Amino acid sequence: MKTPHTAGPDIHVLPSALPIPGLGDQPVNAFLLRSGEPLLVDTGMPVDREGFLESLWSLIDPTDLRWVVVTHDDRDHTGALAGILRAAPNAKVLANAISVTRISEEFNIPQDRVVTANPGSRTRIGDHDLSFHRPPTFDSPGTLAVFNHSDGTLYTSDSFGTVVTEIAQDFADLDEKEFFDGFDVLNRAIAPWTALVDEAKFVRPVRQLAALRPARLLSAHGPTVREDAVPRLFEAMARIPSLPAWLPDADLDLEAALDAHESPAG
Repeated sequence: MKTPHTAGPDIHVLPSALPIPGLGDQPVNAFLLRSGEPLLVDTGMPVDREGFLESLWSLIDPTDLRWVVVTHDDRDHTGALAGILRAAPNAKVLANAISVTRISEEFNIPQDRVVTANPGSRTRIGDHDLSFHRPPTFDSPGTLAVFNHSDGTLYTSDSFGTVVTEIAQDFADLDEKEFFDGFDVLNRAIAPWTALVDEAKFVRPVRQLAALRPARLLSAHGPTVREDAVPRLFEAMARIPSLPAWLPDADLDLEAALDAHESPAG
């Protein structure tokens, strides 16, 4: 785990990184909103579980946490979920039903602590007016992007992420060529099907998200991207299907890198 920082008014980033041999570091972020009914978006990697919980509870009392949004069921988004639910008795999980089903392969979430959402749905939680969307790139059918209409923040799950040699908190602090080179790699690596899709159909959700005019874009795997730079990420995403499918070099052992960051649920 890295030191938490803020991405906007009362938006706290709980950051970490996943080393990808031969490519660099993939940021791994979760986000805590403490205002209104406090809400956490994703729960980090299993390897970071203890450090993640320590960072989280330094920012909020467990009894105050009300919601845990799980953007999808991958381990780097659910690593501390079971521990959070044990420590935070008032917290409910907000996720797609597919993600909840897949998470139940590892541990059970009581049904009275689950609220499900689908792309196209909208709900109000305290001060947060949330709508749910299908992000352009994803590797799980349960993936949700979340837009908070109350503060203009778009949480994009895996989509719009990057791989860089040195992680920075803000897009403006990164070399743009390196960011977009890593952007092209990651968004094709998590969604190899983009090389097979109809480009006109692919660009529709990109345009729909762009039409929200986000004040900031927060990817689980990228830096904070603020209003002026957000349209450039939509432009970069729109051309992903025109790129050839990305394949790792023969000597790039991504599976070993992922295995190194696995640990039992808890």
